[in-house]
Amino acid sequence: MHVVEANGARIPALGLGTWTLKGDDCSELVRHAISVGYRHVDTAAGYGNEEAVGEGIRASGLDRDDIFITTKVWWTDLAAADFRSSAEESLARLKLDQVDLLLIHWPNPKVPLRETVEALNKARADGLTRHIGVSNFPTALLAEAISLSEAPLVVNQVEHHPYLDQGKVYAACRAAGMAMVSYCPLSRGGDLFAEPAVQAAAKAHDKTPGQVVLRWHVQQEGVVAIPRTTRKERLVENASIFDFALTAQEMAAISALARPGGRICDFDFSPVWDAA
Repeated sequence: MHVVEANGARIPALGLGTWTLKGDDCSELVRHAISVGYRHVDTAAGYGNEEAVGEGIRASGLDRDDIFITTKVWWTDLAAADFRSSAEESLARLKLDQVDLLLIHWPNPKVPLRETVEALNKARADGLTRHIGVSNFPTALLAEAISLSEAPLVVNQVEHHPYLDQGKVYAACRAAGMAMVSYCPLSRGGDLFAEPAVQAAAKAHDKTPGQVVLRWHVQQEGVVAIPRTTRKERLVENASIFDFALTAQEMAAISALARPGGRICDFDFSPVWDAA
């Protein structure tokens, strides 16, 4: 299994993103993903699917310790008492005693970051999670969170794909010994997959454009990718990215696709992002 080591955590480099997956379809996709080799599943309280994710994990038949499970606390629940309740409710829905990684899903400027980071650390100290981290934190907030945290933060999960330059966040993560976990790693597929740089690499390695883009992620030191799919057949394709390597020229050509306006996930509650 290909893992990223980050501040004491060993995180499988490829995970299953479950945003928008619901009910039995979600459970079956999680179960199938594990059956074809996935060992990392990402969910969140805000996704409304933790029960289904938990069912899929149990249906896989694998030992609990063989699967790396991430969940997150939503940005409206970052006050200490709310944070604790959210984490405990997530465990109840997943039917787990502990997750491997608990994240602050989005920052909330109305709640002091110190209070939230202390609640995050308490969740770890009390055994609700093995590791802690953040999500959607630009560099200034990331630096503040790191300075406030007693235990090491192990990841910053952010939107990351070739159309979005996350060089500043990536450098900050690397300097702190953290992994950067890429959500929306394939952007939205179509346009990105048609790019000449992606097409050329796919042809050269006899791989699909999606495999090339996922390989671009995991070939960067300290990067984990968590693509989401609704199709079982895509799971095997996505997992088959560890038997080839892109050249330095191919990596550079794909990285050069970054452009202004490449961000997909930008909401009224989003923080002020780092300038490209």
